[in-house]
Amino acid sequence: MINPQWAEKDFYAVLGVGKDASAAEIKKRYRVLAKELHPDTNKGDAKDEERFKAVSEAYDVLADAATRKEYDEARALFSSGGGRAGGFGGGRQGVDLNDLINQMRGGGGAPGSGGGGFGDILGGLFGGGRRATAQPRRGADLETEATLKFGDALAGVTLPLRLSGEAPCAVCSGTGAKAGTTPRLCPTCQGAGQTSRNAGGFAFPEPCRECRGRGMVVDDPCLTCLGSGRGQSSRTIHARIPAGVRDGQKIRLKGKGGPGERGGPNGDLYVRVHVEPHPVFGRKGEHVTIAVPITYPEAALGAQVTVPTPAGSTVTVKIPPGTASGRTFRVRGKGAPKGPAGGHPGGHGDLLVTVEVAVPHRLSKAAHEALEAYREATAGDDPRADLQARAKGV
Repeated sequence: MINPQWAEKDFYAVLGVGKDASAAEIKKRYRVLAKELHPDTNKGDAKDEERFKAVSEAYDVLADAATRKEYDEARALFSSGGGRAGGFGGGRQGVDLNDLINQMRGGGGAPGSGGGGFGDILGGLFGGGRRATAQPRRGADLETEATLKFGDALAGVTLPLRLSGEAPCAVCSGTGAKAGTTPRLCPTCQGAGQTSRNAGGFAFPEPCRECRGRGMVVDDPCLTCLGSGRGQSSRTIHARIPAGVRDGQKIRLKGKGGPGERGGPNGDLYVRVHVEPHPVFGRKGEHVTIAVPITYPEAALGAQVTVPTPAGSTVTVKIPPGTASGRTFRVRGKGAPKGPAGGHPGGHGDLLVTVEVAVPHRLSKAAHEALEAYREATAGDDPRADLQARAKGV
């Protein structure tokens, strides 16, 4: 469904692509920007976070062919003078784009509905439009949230989600009429669900006031829904969350949203995913991170360390002699999936192993004596010998 504010935003400029960019080019550019601006990469940077949100919004609109087509039409109308800043014709008062889009919504012109749209609106503006007919209407998009464990987010999981919202009235099956009666065709709009309003030489379609856009009139309304044909319902669906989903990511489940009207398709369901933190592992894009403690002898002399992986197995990481605390080693292919949830064609990211030298809180007598002997043996080695000079820039 078109957002009126979209027409004022240049999503092509946000992504840095041309208006004739292919779907593959848009997707490729989004991946680059998303990786560069992702909050996991730029923690605490409010500016990059806002840019990330803008890039995500732009991609959501341009990635879907139907939504992109409506956006392009809205932008064309806005730039030609149909928005708040201008008008049609020499010196005529401007036409509010929000009004145009709202009229389109009222006439059943949601994306994918097959009815309404800018063609009908423009036809009405210039007197050449066809008469609207009652069209199927796409159901509303719904949003919900789900919380996943870290491992489920990596592996993917099927969740039961309980949804509450509007549905056809269970008593009258959505007709709005009392049992034993049927609605009749609206005499005002002849079933079209909308009429034309003349405003200063322009004809605007608007929902029919007598039937409220339904195209039918109920003389003896259902006592449960009072003639609206709508009711409240609760249902449980099983949603498949793909592998590699990130914290805060929104997953689109096509056709799982609100029910359509007059045979129209269902809307979509958007699931905002929250991932519980793991006591050992973390995420950095498609990579999984882990901090591994090592002893000073292992850092100084070298060692082979066994490290757990997110999949439940282990890998051996070779620590070379003289390794400094904080050094990161990369184990390829042991990170998060790069599947559809991660916006990548496939494969896995890496496991990033950061070693940290563990300092013991207590020492045995033998260990204490050994360290004293080591300190005496290395008394001539001063790692801070040139610190003062470097601090002064000498």
